[in-house]
Amino acid sequence: MNNTKVTSHDVARHAGVSQSAVSRYFTPGGSVSKKKAELIQAAADELGYRPNVLARSMITGRSKIVGLVVAYFENQFYPEVIELLSVGLQAKGYHVLVFMASRTVGDVEPIVQEMLDYQVDGILMLSVSMSSTLAEQCASQGIPVMLFNRDQADDRLSSVTSENGAGGELAAELLVKGGYERIAYLAGFEGASTQILREQGFLKGLKAAGKSLYAREVGDFHYDQAAAAARRLFSMDTKPDAVFVGNDHMAFAAMDVIRHEFHLSIPGDVAVVGFDDVPIAAWPSFNLTTIRQDVDTMVDETVNRLLDMVEGRATEPSKVRIPVVLVERGSTRARPKS
Repeated sequence: MNNTKVTSHDVARHAGVSQSAVSRYFTPGGSVSKKKAELIQAAADELGYRPNVLARSMITGRSKIVGLVVAYFENQFYPEVIELLSVGLQAKGYHVLVFMASRTVGDVEPIVQEMLDYQVDGILMLSVSMSSTLAEQCASQGIPVMLFNRDQADDRLSSVTSENGAGGELAAELLVKGGYERIAYLAGFEGASTQILREQGFLKGLKAAGKSLYAREVGDFHYDQAAAAARRLFSMDTKPDAVFVGNDHMAFAAMDVIRHEFHLSIPGDVAVVGFDDVPIAAWPSFNLTTIRQDVDTMVDETVNRLLDMVEGRATEPSKVRIPVVLVERGSTRARPKS
């Protein structure tokens, strides 16, 4: 077996063209005649040649790679998002390099440093934060950073999120109009902008209706912690009759505990509202009323705005907020008609 690596020079000799023609053919935006293109492609196919993308990036200054940092895959929201982001970027000629991290800035820093070593053209951060020092370093190297489903008070960082506060208000309005009195909230990771804004909106909506929060627990956006938080809520002598949960993933945990450990009916005894509208929310076993994030629009905005910065069409960071909608299903009672 011949393990000698095929080069562009080999393809050129085999096709009877110059090496520069081969280089132009395999360079996006390059130009060769139709006849030469056919000869080069035929030679490349016969020899098994593939262009060296990394070597080309050293010449062009572009790796065509976007680094993506994700905190965890436990939440069903993120596998779908990563798939859509990858497909969207690939359609634009870019590829995704995925790095795993926890949600703390200290754990993100070495990962971003490693990403910079890979000469990525841009960085996407899914529900993780970045220190001001690291943001400054990325800015100084001309590497645009986009936060997805998370925001922070740094004007150098672009972000795409939903209208989280408005979503919290929609949840409060639904439960108040549904006649619920002992309304609880099950919070996510308290350092997350999504959690903060959803709770702020929820409390604002309750206050506008003359209601106050009955009880509160923290589930940290994880199933096990959310299940433990639900146990604490429903161990109260007088239990909540409704609970708004910071995301669908935690809502599933709460519903399992409510039904199977406390033997309460949903929505007969307790109403449950989530946030995200992941596909599982519509399954008959959950049938969860939730606040829907428009994932397709969020992804499109993220891809387009990040590449606008990478390719020099935009020079200023932007903050994008995508509207949310309430999706009513069987985990809440139908509201009385006015």
